[in-house]
Amino acid sequence: MMSISITKRNFLFQITLLSLIAGWAGAAIFHYLLPGHYFGGYPFIPVYFFLFGVFEISMFDACRKYAPQKLLLLYMAVKVMKMLLSVMFLVVYCLAVREDARLFMLTFIIYYIVYLIYETWFFFTYEVAKKQNQKTKK
Repeated sequence: MMSISITKRNFLFQITLLSLIAGWAGAAIFHYLLPGHYFGGYPFIPVYFFLFGVFEISMFDACRKYAPQKLLLLYMAVKVMKMLLSVMFLVVYCLAVREDARLFMLTFIIYYIVYLIYETWFFFTYEVAKKQNQKTKK
């Protein structure tokens, strides 16, 4: 049986909750506030960010165990990778489904910002807690 770190467990719980809340809230906004604007590709957006979050915390957790001195480098590399993959995802979707391209892009960007704020907060609080633990040990 594989053990899971508390940090990874907390992140997975929180990102699952964020994905469910944001996904349902976005669908409700499209249904009630913007009727007729819901587009078929909408569910792919929260799923994309959830899956990337799972990948991100898995990489972070492995790096923390095997190369903790490289955490900041990994964090920045993952952020760049996320941005590049997001741009590619947007381009492919917009070329494939032209009629909803602008609405899809706007929705995607809003999700990108929400998840960026959440992930930044999560990793910032992780680092603050880590430094506090190091101070109390000394």
